[in-house]
Order: sequence, then structure tokens, then C-alpha cells
Amino acid sequence: MILIDPSHIARCAQLAMILEVSATPKPGNIDRDHNYSDTRFEHFLASAIGVYPVLERAALSKEGVGKLIFDAVAESGKWQRGGNTHFGAFILLIPLVMAARRCGNKKCLKEEVEKIVRETTVNDAVEFYSAFARAGVKVKPVTDLDLKDTDSIGRIKEKGLTLFDMMEISASYDIIAEEWINGFEKTFECSALIQEKIKKDSINDTVVLTFMELLSKNKDTFISTKFDTIKAEEVSMRAGRILQKDDMEMIRKDICQFDEELLNEGVNPGSTADIIIAGLFISLFEGMRF
Repeated sequence: MILIDPSHIARCAQLAMILEVSATPKPGNIDRDHNYSDTRFEHFLASAIGVYPVLERAALSKEGVGKLIFDAVAESGKWQRGGNTHFGAFILLIPLVMAARRCGNKKCLKEEVEKIVRETTVNDAVEFYSAFARAGVKVKPVTDLDLKDTDSIGRIKEKGLTLFDMMEISASYDIIAEEWINGFEKTFECSALIQEKIKKDSINDTVVLTFMELLSKNKDTFISTKFDTIKAEEVSMRAGRILQKDDMEMIRKDICQFDEELLNEGVNPGSTADIIIAGLFISLFEGMRF
């Protein structure tokens, strides 16, 4: 087994987070040209830089996924006051970073990350549940295992639910949980799109166009949670219509208008951004440069 330098892997993850938040315009999301009233571009940079020690530990693969996600959320919060910046990204990045230490190619990475998430434990589920409260993440209301109910952790232990089990429960309505269950399918598709587009586009345009393509094909969990599935479908359809145009200048103009509209409405396709980060990580780990 070839073990890759954990520092290299951690830096690939950091750069992925920085490239994603820097790309502009990504409709409805924070980037170097747009902030929210309570969360700013700088908060994302601080989170990406501050979380390095946890990413390096993840690359060493000696701790549980749940503990590492919790610690990543906690470390992110120590460096900025903008709230939840990368929670969804950590759910994808941590197991990918763990898998990368043992891999030198895409096929190996996919096999290893599937193995890692399927071997999670009850303790991983408990740590992950605690990380939700720490991050202050908005979630879809559920009748069982409510994140606001302190008795839920006891029920997780009683039922012997692993973190993979928890993701199975959420997969029908959460695109990030669905990635765990389906072998990070969209994440690897995202990486393939990025590596294809970078051959002719700048890294900024590559990220923006990949973001738009993913958004057009998938209802974003953040939008469904904050609004409803109808709104998420409308946003996806609008992204698809914009990409149908042949002229890149016209596409850029329409994306800018789309961005302004979503920002004014408070519509944030954050889950799509999380998958972009994970796709960028895979691309950088596989040697993509720009």
C-alpha cells in the first residue's frame, strides 16, 4: 500500500474550499463579490485555513469519521464568527481525505471512501449528531431522531444506528446524505466535469459552469429545507435554461442576473457548493492544476 503525504492531501482539501468560495458568480452563494448580512467571504477563508490540523488528522485515518467531522466544525468555529460555513463540505471531505491516504487513482479512491462510510459506527453517529448542534445547521423537521431533542442520542444508541444508517434515513431528502449511500456518485461526476472543463476554461469559469450544471440536474437540499421542493425545482430549471444558450458572454450575463435574483430572495444552493468542493478535492488530488 502506497501512503501519500497527509500534508499534501490536507492542502488539496483546503485549496478546494478556497477555490469554491472564490469563484464568481455562483447564483445565490457567497463568493469574493458577495456577502450575506451575517456571513462573509472572509469567514469561509478563515474556516478553510483554520481547519487544516483536522484535515491532516483525517489523512492519517486513525480516528472515526464522526469525531473528525465534529472536530472540523469546532475548529472552523474557532477562527470565524460567520456561523456554519462548511458543514456539508466536511461530511463529504472527511471520508474522502481519509480514503486518499491509501490511494493513487480514482478507482481506488471511490472504493476506499465507500468502504470507510459503510464501516462507520454508533459512536460516529453520536459525534455527528453533536456536530449538527455545534454548527447550527438548519434541517428538515422529522418525527424521529429530532436534532433538537436531547433524547435522540439515547435512541441512536438503543437502536445501534451507525452513521451510515443515519445517512440512509436522510438520503431521500438530503443530497449530501444521498452521496454517502450512492458511493459519492455526484461527487465523482462533478470531478469529471471539472477536469473536462478546465481544459478550455479558467478555473473560475470551470467552477461556475460546473456549479450551474450540477444545480440544473439536482434539487438543492438547502433550498428545499429553507423553502420547499417546488422552489428547488424552479431554481434547477432556471439553471438549465441558462446553460442551453450557445454564447458564453450571454451565459455569463444571465448567470449574473440569476445570481442577483437569488441573493435578493435569500435562496442559497449551499449543498451544490458542498459537492463542488468535494469534486475539486478529487480533481486536485488527482493532479489537476490550473
